[in-house]
Amino acid sequence: MADHARGVPVPPFRHKPTLAGELALLRPTTVNDVAALLPMLHDPEVARLTGSHDRDGFDEVRLRAWYGSRVDQDDRLDLAVVERATGRVVGESVLNDWDAGNESCSFRIAFVPGAHGRGLGTEATRLIVGYGFEELGLHRISLEVYASNPRARRAYEKVGFVAEGVLRDALLWDGERVDAVVMSVLAPEWFEHRGRAV
Repeated sequence: MADHARGVPVPPFRHKPTLAGELALLRPTTVNDVAALLPMLHDPEVARLTGSHDRDGFDEVRLRAWYGSRVDQDDRLDLAVVERATGRVVGESVLNDWDAGNESCSFRIAFVPGAHGRGLGTEATRLIVGYGFEELGLHRISLEVYASNPRARRAYEKVGFVAEGVLRDALLWDGERVDAVVMSVLAPEWFEHRGRAV
């Protein structure tokens, strides 16, 4: 992750890989994925589970500009989740908030309505997190999950994420305050279980 000749950190996400599993294929997002991802971005349940208050910014013109620029971003990795059985784009998986000095980044994932419960999320998480450790040499990958999303937390635990602490009342949603659980997986842990912790 560093250009040793110059001593300058090289952004690890310059290369945009395609990662293949049995159920899911992860590939770089493109402007052509916007139509498939719009249901996810406009779904009230997805907004609640991810704490996305600002859904007004999800107009198609802005989204096309955003997804069209992902290939040029070298400080984050945005991959579309494709269901192999159907060839449909059913979600996105992202490594972002790269911290070069600490060899760490954040992770997030989201799916269109109806794509849950088939193992796609667990496999997609395993693929991108594995890439972060095995190919990019990261030491720590972290995430936050709201207490109102136990299904996601179980999926993260299967892949090896460990709860570190609670951000109390981190989200205000429809008048209710919701805690966020901070979770992470470290490289030594990953290399012990390879994303099959549970």
